[in-house]
Amino acid sequence: MAGHSGSGSSDKKSSNGVNELLTFNAENMQSNMKIIYYSRTFLSIIDGVVAGILGFTGLKGFVFYALLMAFTSLGLVAKAKFSIHTYFDSWNRVLIDGFLGGLMSFVLFWTFAYDIAHIF
Repeated sequence: MAGHSGSGSSDKKSSNGVNELLTFNAENMQSNMKIIYYSRTFLSIIDGVVAGILGFTGLKGFVFYALLMAFTSLGLVAKAKFSIHTYFDSWNRVLIDGFLGGLMSFVLFWTFAYDIAHIF
């Protein structure tokens, strides 16, 4: 993952004692968001296939998706070495972004795999 242009804490003291805010590189931030989006989409597809093969129906499937997305968020935070503000501007970027887009892929592949494994 690409970091911001500075290092250290969120505020930096200059030689004259004035706090300077760290700036984020927009290209690095966009690259990090793409990685999160692609990771969530790929894992949603895999999770949907697994849920369909295991035969989850109704609320069990959605709980399965929520748990696996929570583990995905934890994995992304661990990948960032638990220093979220080094790579992203807020926690919402890691925890929430891509959740609904991944849900659509999950449901599509969940029903597809369930139909193939249990109906046909």
